[in-house]
Amino acid sequence: MNNIGIYVHIPFCASKCKYCDFFSKSGNDDEINRYVSAVNERLAKYGKELNRTADTLYIGGGTPGIIGADRLSSIAKTAKFAFMIDDNAEITAELNPASADESFDFSKLRQAGFNRLSIGMQSANNNELKRLGRLHTAEDVKTTVLSARKAGFKNISLDLMLCIPEQTKESLAHSIEYCAELGVEHISAYILKIEEGTPFYKEKDALTLDEDTQAELYLFACEKLEQLGYHQYEISNFSKNGMESKHNLKYWDCDEYLGVGCAAHSFINGKRFYTERSFDEFYKGITYQDGEGGSIEEYIMLRLRLAKGLTQKDFKRRFGIEIPENYIKNAKKFAKTNLLIYDDNGIKFTRDGFLISNTLILEILSGIG
Repeated sequence: MNNIGIYVHIPFCASKCKYCDFFSKSGNDDEINRYVSAVNERLAKYGKELNRTADTLYIGGGTPGIIGADRLSSIAKTAKFAFMIDDNAEITAELNPASADESFDFSKLRQAGFNRLSIGMQSANNNELKRLGRLHTAEDVKTTVLSARKAGFKNISLDLMLCIPEQTKESLAHSIEYCAELGVEHISAYILKIEEGTPFYKEKDALTLDEDTQAELYLFACEKLEQLGYHQYEISNFSKNGMESKHNLKYWDCDEYLGVGCAAHSFINGKRFYTERSFDEFYKGITYQDGEGGSIEEYIMLRLRLAKGLTQKDFKRRFGIEIPENYIKNAKKFAKTNLLIYDDNGIKFTRDGFLISNTLILEILSGIG
C-alpha cells in the first residue's frame, strides 16, 4: 500500500487574527501538555491499528511554534516510530514569526527530523500586518528565516496574503520581492477570504476588494513570482524547481492521510472521517464518518487545482479507464476561451481559469451552462 501523510493540528495561538476562522485558542502550560500527550497517545494508537507507513508529517495550526521545540519534537518522535517515517520523509512545522523569535530552538527541531518550515509572513508591509491583526513585523520574518537557516533548514515556505484591504500592486510587489530576497524555496499566496464569525466579517463591505481588483492582484502575483523563479504548481502555491510541498500534494492527488487533533480530517482506506472542533471530543477519541473518498468526481475536482491539471495518464493509472467522455465534452465548451486548455494529455486550467475554478469544476462535473 502507498505511504500516507500525517497531519497534526495544534489549536493554540497567542491571539486571533482578524481574518482567521480556524479552530484555535490561547492555552496555558497544563492545557498544552495535556493536548500534546493526547496527540502522542492517538498517534501511537493509530500506528498499531492502521499498520501503515508514512512519508510526510505536517504539524499545523493554530500556531504550532507556540508550544515550543521540545513538544514539537516529541510529536515528531512519536509519529516517526508509529508510522516508520524515515529520514527521507518531508517533516514540516508551521511557525509564526512572533512565536519563533531568537530564543526558539531551531536546532532542536532539526535534530528531531524536521526539514521544512512553513512561516506565516502574510505581508512584508508593516501597515498591512497591523491591519490583519498580526503580532510580528517584516523584520521578525527575516530574523526567523535567518535563524532557521543557521540551524540547517534548507526548505522554507512563506505564506503571502493577496487582496489585503488597501493592498496595491506596489505593496504586493514589495512583499514578493522580500520573499525572494530571503531566498525561500516555496511561497503560498492565498486570496484573503472574509469568513463569517471573524472580526473582519463585521466590516466586510468596507474591506472586500472588488472582483476585478482581486483578479488583477492575483494575476500580477503569479507573473511576479514566476519572474523571480517560483513556478506555479497549484492555484495558490509556488516553488523553486523540485521544492513543491509533498504533503499538500497528497491532498490534491487524492492520496490518503491521517489527521490527528481537534478539527483534523482524515482519508484512510477509502473512508473520510474527522474530529469536531472540541477538546472534550478529541480527548474522548470521538470521530465522525464523512462518507466515501477517492471517487472519480472528487479526484477530478482536486486534480484541477494543480497547474498540470487532470492528465489522461494519471487518471488511467488510478482508475484503469480514460477520463469519461461526458467530462471531456463539458470541458471542451471552454477550450476556445482563455480559461482552460484541453488536448490529448488532458485538461488544465489557465491562471484566468484558476480565478473561477470552483465554477469551472462544477460545470465540468455537472454540465451546467
